[in-house]
Amino acid sequence: MQTNTELLPHFWYVATPSHTLARGAMLPVTLLGQQVLLLRDKAGAVSALKDFCPHRGIPLRHGKFDGCEVECCYHGWRFDMAGTCTSIPSLLEDDTMDVRKIKTGHFPCVEQDGLIWVYPATLSEPASPPPAMPVAMPRGFTHVTSVAMPCHVDHAVIGLMDPAHGPFVHRSWWWRTAKSIHAKSKQFAPRPFGFAMVSHKPSSNSRAYKILGGDRTTEIQFQLPGLRSEHITIGNHHVLLLTALTPIDETNTVLHQFAYTSIPLVRALFPILKIFGRAFIKQDLDIVVKQQEGLRTHHAPLMLIADADTQALWYYRLKKEALAAAAEARIFENPLKERTLRWRS
Repeated sequence: MQTNTELLPHFWYVATPSHTLARGAMLPVTLLGQQVLLLRDKAGAVSALKDFCPHRGIPLRHGKFDGCEVECCYHGWRFDMAGTCTSIPSLLEDDTMDVRKIKTGHFPCVEQDGLIWVYPATLSEPASPPPAMPVAMPRGFTHVTSVAMPCHVDHAVIGLMDPAHGPFVHRSWWWRTAKSIHAKSKQFAPRPFGFAMVSHKPSSNSRAYKILGGDRTTEIQFQLPGLRSEHITIGNHHVLLLTALTPIDETNTVLHQFAYTSIPLVRALFPILKIFGRAFIKQDLDIVVKQQEGLRTHHAPLMLIADADTQALWYYRLKKEALAAAAEARIFENPLKERTLRWRS
């Protein structure tokens, strides 16, 4: 299958978990090939600047941040949280130059639910805020892990929504065994910028769900550009798992994994559960590394089969529509319809 590997700039991306950016600190990140400098001022507000001094081009991350302004290490030019120049030390007192006309550039940046989101499109503003979660989370997400994956984001996304690899990649005593594979039938429906495996009882061969107890239902949703959420409901309580894929560039992607629960006991067990979550992600990372070994050697189009690979095919349809909508300056129209998919896993 021939696919378009273009990245999608007109979406919000998780740049980093909130806890990685302290007050009065700065953090450089790369999003879609762009160097971005995250800042948190003394009051706790966050900002995302272009990591570039327009004077001589040096990255601002090599300078100093006093909790209000960034100072370039080369000539001391200073920029505020909006990327506007506030001072050029080499100017004389009687110089009439309006330094505030000089901008380094900034990106829309929002902090919510314990995540810092950045909108990396440089020539447009976001039409809506970052995605809302299906339940209110007064404590925000708990960060499970962040892993650098040496692959294009498309391969990471397809791995994220692949329902058939579980008994092979994630084979373990606490998840699935080789003998647990069986036929499954799930109902899918369109959602904003994506689709959902609509609310259902978790598969009987997914052992980790059993620790939650009670009468469990789960809905798994995918949303462009690379967000997978699983909302598990047990009576009046909730568990929410979020995987966010953020492309660094054409060949590297960061996978962020987060979790939230309203169940006090499960929340207390998070330090232990995070160990299993990291092991689970490590299995995905190992298979991606092996996949990239094959892709570097063989350049043939990849095969996607129905129904097990239909979600991957849907991703490419959604991506195609997103690129077309952005190019034509129109509203995104979800091309997907309700459908039942069947496979063995």
